[in-house]
Amino acid sequence: MTPNDLLTSLRPLLAAECAAEAPAAGVEAADLEQGVWVRLLSEGRHGPSAIGRGRGAAARLRAAVRAEARAARRRARHEVPYDPTGVEPPQPAPSRDGSRVEQEVLAAETGRELRAAVRRLPGRCPRLLSALLSGSDPTYREIAGELGISQGSLGPVRSRCLGCLRRMLMAEVAAPERGGKER
Repeated sequence: MTPNDLLTSLRPLLAAECAAEAPAAGVEAADLEQGVWVRLLSEGRHGPSAIGRGRGAAARLRAAVRAEARAARRRARHEVPYDPTGVEPPQPAPSRDGSRVEQEVLAAETGRELRAAVRRLPGRCPRLLSALLSGSDPTYREIAGELGISQGSLGPVRSRCLGCLRRMLMAEVAAPERGGKER
């Protein structure tokens, strides 16, 4: 079997596997299929003919599709969309009809929600984050003295507390999944 015959015979299976795996990977099926072909063709001396040897050709092709889908999911988590214009959407100018008041009310409500979420955190996180959010803007030395912990441990504790707050708030907000579907 020539490499062209092999590629032609495997294409329908590859297309079906990619169509099945693409939604979960958050990519287009054609992009996943192309990535699998690149992966198979770049395997050096073995190349696509190694897939076609023996009875396990379909299983090896499925394994390659799943490996490429996992790689696509990892890439999707780390990629950030690029905006070539770099221009932020224009904000509406405050008018005299009360939109400034509306913005202040929304900011106050957001602050209340944040403080309520901070109070629900476990351990010493509520006291630490409340001190960091206070209007008096205390230094780390002042916060450490107030909480009775060493100044050097404030950074790691703050990081853990913010991570806990982030996870808690993400669980409360219905974020769209990959592919634009709502949970």
